[in-house]
Amino acid sequence: MRRTHVAATVVAAGLLAAACGGRPAPETQVTTPGTSAAAAAASRSAAPSPSAAAPTPTPASTLGPGEGRLSVVAIDGYAEWGGVDPKVKWVGTFEKQTGCKVSLRYYDPRQEEKQADFPPSSFDVISATPEVGGRLMNEGRAAPVNTALLHDYDKIPKRLRTLPSVTRDETVYGVPYVWATNEVLYDADKVSPDGPEALFRDKGPVLLRDRPLSLADAALALKAAGEEIDDPFDLTDAQLDAAAELFTSGEDDRRVFWRDPVEVVQAFATGSARLAQATPYHLDVLRRGHKPVKALTDRPVTGWADAWMMSAQAPHPSCAYKWLDFTISADVQRRVAAWTGLAPANPEACTGAARRICLDYRAGTSRAFRGVYFAVRPEAYDKWVERWSRVVS
Repeated sequence: MRRTHVAATVVAAGLLAAACGGRPAPETQVTTPGTSAAAAAASRSAAPSPSAAAPTPTPASTLGPGEGRLSVVAIDGYAEWGGVDPKVKWVGTFEKQTGCKVSLRYYDPRQEEKQADFPPSSFDVISATPEVGGRLMNEGRAAPVNTALLHDYDKIPKRLRTLPSVTRDETVYGVPYVWATNEVLYDADKVSPDGPEALFRDKGPVLLRDRPLSLADAALALKAAGEEIDDPFDLTDAQLDAAAELFTSGEDDRRVFWRDPVEVVQAFATGSARLAQATPYHLDVLRRGHKPVKALTDRPVTGWADAWMMSAQAPHPSCAYKWLDFTISADVQRRVAAWTGLAPANPEACTGAARRICLDYRAGTSRAFRGVYFAVRPEAYDKWVERWSRVVS
């Protein structure tokens, strides 16, 4: 199984070695949704519609001793047990510290949404993208979090703690985990772009992230060209159409839509890309590989923050809180950042193996979030998905 991380070795040719999945540790059950009997049963359970959602539960007031079990649904690479690299593991540490045995399964946030996704009684905690987290909050599937029960919560910068992707009406539903920004990278030997519109105007090859919210990056290009856009994630139908049209304005066969971060590094390393929508860590990896790749320094840019959320019907709420508390500790955040190439939510993690990652994202400095529009699930997300399906087809 290909991992989401890009924390691998840059070899002489400048290519990134992608790690492959191994066998899970005996103490941790790892499944893919739909492959186990329990997951199959869960997938057949109809998810509640927004109107039929159960009343929002009251946040826990105290933390119990733990139920001895925890069901975790995670993005690939966000909960490691040592199956890919024996040195990269924190799930087992959590089990030893808390006595909560983890049942772990992965999901792909890029797959098309289905109504039966994430039945709230089928998991305790989930690592949620802004799209997934927004849906869980909208449909009443996420539980509000009593942040007073989380020791390191206040160490997370206020900007991340108050993002609309993790809050509703000042109620907290998500605990930030990792974050990143989208940058415009270019091969300095081949092109000198003037601004973000180069992603859509250049002859290519250009690599673009295969994600409906990439339409927000096109909206920023429209904004730079004079379009009156206040928030690239809040667009009128006309602005959404204009953003989609930018993706198809060039030669179609010169636009490549990527999903695996390794694709970006390989394209620049082999000289087959002129520009790409990527992250600061991509740039760092390519520079260490001695490739002539630079990034536009102009802002604004888009970004995103993924968070852990607790199910509104969590079977093991005390262990769920223990997990939330564990994952924002500096030690775990340091490991996660070094493994994923994403910035830690807790700046105290910016030492040791995570120091270079934090430098890439300016994490822990006053410049970290300057000029960043953080992603949120748009109100008309179905329209974004529909426009994006036209772009990539």
